[in-house]
Amino acid sequence: MTSNVLLRCRGLSAAVEDKQILHDIDLQVPQGEVHVLMGPNGAGKSTLGHVLMGNPAYEVIGGDIEFDGADITELTPDKRSQAGLFLSFQAPVEIPGVPLRSFLRAMMEGRGEKMKNKEFRKKTQALAETLDMDPAYLDRELGVGFSGGEKKKVEMLQLLLLQPKLAILDETDSGLDVDALSVVSRGMELYREQCDGTLLIITHNTRILEHLNVDRVHVMVSGHMVAEGTAELIDEIDAQGFERYEASISPSEGAHSGRPDTK
Repeated sequence: MTSNVLLRCRGLSAAVEDKQILHDIDLQVPQGEVHVLMGPNGAGKSTLGHVLMGNPAYEVIGGDIEFDGADITELTPDKRSQAGLFLSFQAPVEIPGVPLRSFLRAMMEGRGEKMKNKEFRKKTQALAETLDMDPAYLDRELGVGFSGGEKKKVEMLQLLLLQPKLAILDETDSGLDVDALSVVSRGMELYREQCDGTLLIITHNTRILEHLNVDRVHVMVSGHMVAEGTAELIDEIDAQGFERYEASISPSEGAHSGRPDTK
């Protein structure tokens, strides 16, 4: 464990379409640690991920976000990515006409990382094989016709190529079978080993967490951060659910938090 705080949110509040979703969120994630953000569906977890990445659909209405010692509250998503933030989406996009390999190359160059074509092809193929992904997929259109597990493997491939300072993984285990879950877990482990990577995992269940050594757990309900603790919290939530945390939020506090598609 380290005292070097990589991500710090202070009093962070955010809204979408004039509806407040996040309320005075305080969060600290030190370098090299694995943190988990848990909560029931509709808690605002995914909203926090998008706000951290600077999604323009969400408006910060209070507080600030500090990353690697700098205030990034006003930075655009591309600048945050260049600073070392990475977000894997719940529903990865499909881009017809764009080969996966071309997308990965453009992604690297967008971060200012240039690599000779032969070296790039060799590296991406080796990583694909590590993730049990058929290298032929690198020449297919991005996401088109990929299964849910294959899309998540592509995200792990992006993660290992970019090696960001902080990876925010949103419901990474959603819809995965046991084999795909194992591959995704291995991708996380490789990321941490290769660059002392820091993880913020957003989830409402505990399946993916069985494969990780978790340093800290944060619980969110109705856009409020209501609890924080050690990995023991995972076992408690697995056994008892979120009921006692939901009871800690009054109806008036929860009334304006979240939308049906907010997670």
